[in-house]
Amino acid sequence: MSQKIATVDRVLSLELARVTEAAAVSASRMVGRGDEKAADQAAVDAMRRALNDLPIDGTVVIGEGERDEAPMLYIGEKVGTGTGPKIDIALDPLEGTTICAKAMPNSLAVIALSENGGFLNAPDVYMDKIAIGGGYPDGIVDLDNDPADNVRALAKAKGVPVGQITACVLDRPRHAEIIAKLRAAGARVKLIGDGDVAGVIDTTNPEETGVDIYIGTGGAPEGVLAAAALRCTGGQMQGRLVFPNEDSKVRARRMGIEKLDRKYKLEDLAKGDVIFAATGVTDGSMLSGVKIGKGFITTHTIVMRSNNGTVRWIKARHTDPHKFD
Repeated sequence: MSQKIATVDRVLSLELARVTEAAAVSASRMVGRGDEKAADQAAVDAMRRALNDLPIDGTVVIGEGERDEAPMLYIGEKVGTGTGPKIDIALDPLEGTTICAKAMPNSLAVIALSENGGFLNAPDVYMDKIAIGGGYPDGIVDLDNDPADNVRALAKAKGVPVGQITACVLDRPRHAEIIAKLRAAGARVKLIGDGDVAGVIDTTNPEETGVDIYIGTGGAPEGVLAAAALRCTGGQMQGRLVFPNEDSKVRARRMGIEKLDRKYKLEDLAKGDVIFAATGVTDGSMLSGVKIGKGFITTHTIVMRSNNGTVRWIKARHTDPHKFD
């Protein structure tokens, strides 16, 4: 680890929490209001302001879209003060916009930093994913294996019956076969409506969340963000991009993706020194949501570092709510 990055790692770990706190608080004011775009924009604006206070030469590599498609935090946008080391940034100011708009669980503000070139420049397409937490032999599960075989292998490695394994899967028609196979094998299936970053991260702490494995197809940018969290905790993940049409393949090649059917491992998605932070917008399985009281706001944040495996839980009480305005 370079001296510059080591310094950034020490200084920015807690500063990054302030970035996600700002986005989460702004988005929380739109919880349950049914306006996904307004909630997302509030989070984007707050996160961008907070990022531009950081002493980094940052580039957004996973963001809100390409430059012509997103007015804020687009792929390639420069953020920070422009001083300090070059840092790549993956972010989702509001993971689970629908969740937030409907006041449902597990909406998050999420960000990750890496050394320059540390994140896969994933196009905005789907990704087939499989993920488990730390503490297992390498290769215990595989994206190309049958879902039933994966949960059986995981149960054996964990030393429990398959019936004590819980798989998290997005509740989508495309996952009907996966869900059926998991249940036929005897595993439990936790269905989520949205928010697969949270679904993957839940595997890092199964004792708390009850989730042992994540399986299914979700957004590729979200896959990179989730991989950043797993890099910090010693988890395992594989992913493969899914292209709906020829235009998406052209865009992927333009972003440097050469082998379109490649199966990515965890360090292909997020490598080097990584810092990850997430703040709850709504209550979830791992993080509590923003609470607005009379004259104060409380936030719940997790910050992870890959270089030493440190995981910090930060429950903060902010007595100056206007600092988030």
